[in-house]
Amino acid sequence: MKGFPAYAWLKGYNKDLLIADSIAAIIVTVMLIPQSLGYAMLAGVSPEVGLYASIIPLVAYALLGTSRTLSVGPVAVISLMTAVAVSDAVAQTGADYHEAAIVLALLSGCVLVVMGFLKFGFLANFLSHPVVSGFISASGILIALSQLKHLLGISAHGDTLPSLLLSLSQGMHALNLPTLAIGSFALILLIGCRRYLVRSLIAVGLSENAAGTISKAAPVLAILLTIVATIIFDLESLGVAIVGEVPRGLPTLVFPTIEWPLVKALLPAAILISVIGYVESISVGRTLGAKRRQRVDANQELVGLGAANLASALSSGFPVTGGFSRSVVNFDAGAQTGAASILTALGIALAALFLTPILYFLPKATLGATIIVAVMSLVDLGLVKKAWNYSRRDALALLGTLVGTLLVGVEAGVIIGVALSVILHLYHTSKPHTAIVGEVPGTEHFRNVDRHDVITDPKICSIRIDESLYFPNASYLEDLVYGAIAKNPDIKHIVLMCSAVNSIDMSALEALEMINSRLSELGLKLHLSEVKGPIMDALKRTDFLAHLSGSIYLSQHQAFNELRDDH
Repeated sequence: MKGFPAYAWLKGYNKDLLIADSIAAIIVTVMLIPQSLGYAMLAGVSPEVGLYASIIPLVAYALLGTSRTLSVGPVAVISLMTAVAVSDAVAQTGADYHEAAIVLALLSGCVLVVMGFLKFGFLANFLSHPVVSGFISASGILIALSQLKHLLGISAHGDTLPSLLLSLSQGMHALNLPTLAIGSFALILLIGCRRYLVRSLIAVGLSENAAGTISKAAPVLAILLTIVATIIFDLESLGVAIVGEVPRGLPTLVFPTIEWPLVKALLPAAILISVIGYVESISVGRTLGAKRRQRVDANQELVGLGAANLASALSSGFPVTGGFSRSVVNFDAGAQTGAASILTALGIALAALFLTPILYFLPKATLGATIIVAVMSLVDLGLVKKAWNYSRRDALALLGTLVGTLLVGVEAGVIIGVALSVILHLYHTSKPHTAIVGEVPGTEHFRNVDRHDVITDPKICSIRIDESLYFPNASYLEDLVYGAIAKNPDIKHIVLMCSAVNSIDMSALEALEMINSRLSELGLKLHLSEVKGPIMDALKRTDFLAHLSGSIYLSQHQAFNELRDDH
């Protein structure tokens, strides 16, 4: 049913699917509880808000999203962006912090839904992989540094690398050793479980899937052990910061108060959060969907994620999106439909109703350690070297985004990365790859004269253009042709081989007209070969073909043979 993707799996839902989804839901619930609490702290809101953002939003996406295994909820990068955006907005407007986070979720939801209805799913293509990778790696570093204050028991703030490092160094005089001890214990436990637990469990006879599933519960183990330690050793009296009272119960459905100054302050961040969250979600959703040959609709995904954010706002949450690690766990645990997310939401709701008293003595250092370990997988600095070896242009975009995010901030980092990508693309296409080509003996193929032994004719200059022709490279094309005839006074024919040209804009058309005119004045002819159908259709709507001094050839082979025989 169009507009209601859940109908596709609801109509055939059965007991076997319910069992598979229930198992996956239990596993994801165990994983999501500590993540929700930690990411709420990262976003700057109370821990229970993380639980609120993991209930109704999951149901909304399950019903309106097209991925059957994507797990929606609070994620590290979006939580960091929320903290930065809300802090700035509160400083400008004096609004309540939690209220501003709710409004941000509302705005993000509206932006995503509108983009979905306008079929703007293609926007994901404008954030290149290097830009997204650079942004996520830098965000992972900033997130990890921002959580060190909880492990050290000091006060620190900042949303850039210099400000965080300066603030941490200034706060070191207040280092709390019991906090450092409990935080280090949690960190070592989590890292040890991640690196060695699966291997150890497999060694004692467990299957790889079972071992992987058990290892996902490591954050829960860290929470339980540190809570017990806090109670037994009365760590609160020693200065260890604890979560404290977490309100028991489900979120109240309320519509946030909308004030224009706050909306104006948050809207740019809401747009950026929407785009980043969408790109992260759609990439995960498509990857997992491809493994089961399930189609993920880009435009409907915008609606599904928008609905999830609107649901988060109405239930006192903050911006959410599809999480990579949770979705992979959901997939690997055997989730078959969106019902797994609905059942996960039920599990989180039960936790909010009955488990919150246990969290009173939870050290904030444990949540900080949980976040640090979770974001370690986001940082991939090795990609810089790989990109540099393969494409300097992509490497520069990645580095620009990485450095920009670290030094200027998360919002500016994305903008810098996109701007760099556009500038580098324009620069690259302003000097497209071209080649003087000749015929490979015994074939109808034409290759670069500098790379192959080919047949050429001094009267004919065949130029292959490996890029679409448009305003940045129009003048380059003119210089290329004039340079070629200046080097060889015997040239009588210029053939532009257009097999790789997918479009010609007005600027490039004017350049071709100018080239044709000047060549005619010199007694030379301009020819085109292998022109694609849509380009020919466009040229026929102009008078260029009527004034063309040469001919249009179906193939370069035909052009070369006919012009070579022309004396």
